Amino acid sequence: MSIQWFPGHMTSAKKKAAETMANVDVVVEVVDARLPEASSNPMIHELRNFRQRPCLKLLNKSDVADPAVTQRWLAHFNAQRGVKAVAISCKNPADVARIPKLAQALAPHRNDAIKPLRLMIMGIPNVGKSTLLNALVKRKVAAVGDQPAVTKSQQRLDLSSRLTIIDTPGMLWPKIESPQDGLMLAASHAVGVNAYFGDEVALYLANHLLLNYPQLLAARYGCAAEGLDGVGVVEAVAKKRACRLKGGEPDLEKAAQFLLTDYRTGVLGRISLETPESRAATLDKAGGNIDGQCQNSGVEQEGQGAMDQADSPHGATGE
Repeated sequence: MSIQWFPGHMTSAKKKAAETMANVDVVVEVVDARLPEASSNPMIHELRNFRQRPCLKLLNKSDVADPAVTQRWLAHFNAQRGVKAVAISCKNPADVARIPKLAQALAPHRNDAIKPLRLMIMGIPNVGKSTLLNALVKRKVAAVGDQPAVTKSQQRLDLSSRLTIIDTPGMLWPKIESPQDGLMLAASHAVGVNAYFGDEVALYLANHLLLNYPQLLAARYGCAAEGLDGVGVVEAVAKKRACRLKGGEPDLEKAAQFLLTDYRTGVLGRISLETPESRAATLDKAGGNIDGQCQNSGVEQEGQGAMDQADSPHGATGE
């Protein structure tokens, strides 16, 4: 199943982001800690590299991700040039309080009222950008919802004379090349429900859990993994949650939704859908084209008009 979801407002949001990038100092990219690479928009990587802007990569929802896998991801990202990666939960005030200082370390030349630090929060839909922004400013300034793409336009907030934040809408990219990436994004509720079939996504998730987290299935649904396949897992969920159609047959569609919800909310346990090693294997199989899927997305062309505004490879002018 190929999952694609690119609502119309994302085209204008992408163009606006390219223009705004010229006047920011640090990109704060929020990703889902359970699928850090699949939930990283390649356009953001291309755009910030074009502008030569450092990146503070926040692996949000780390409280529901496999902690051992998250540590491997942190080592992977922190080995990249211009990137500082940290694991956080936007619902934890102590985690959020660390962010300004971490960002400041990436742009030490912007540290006074004359040259305030300018952060641009970016990421795909439903990774917690709005929750992060509300926590940073300590009041509700961004709508938060269970559905992806709640935020549809940029907003700028001056937290102090030394710190400005620009919030951007969640943006996917026009074509998700990897079917597995599409399944991970759908399972984690980063795409609209009209873009996929819930039972197919639940089967993908069930098979992943059988292979990597069978103990969590046993603890939640009382099913032994031995001899089960994905359909068997969904049937076990139906039995545990009493999902029945008229006539007594299991309601697999309803059970599939229960499984997805239990994963999304963390009730099922701490789960990661990809590792640096599995990502490398996927890239090898695809010939290395997945993470470069936005090379022809027009990033350079959209950003070129504002290029003259950048003051150096380490900062931006203006304001």
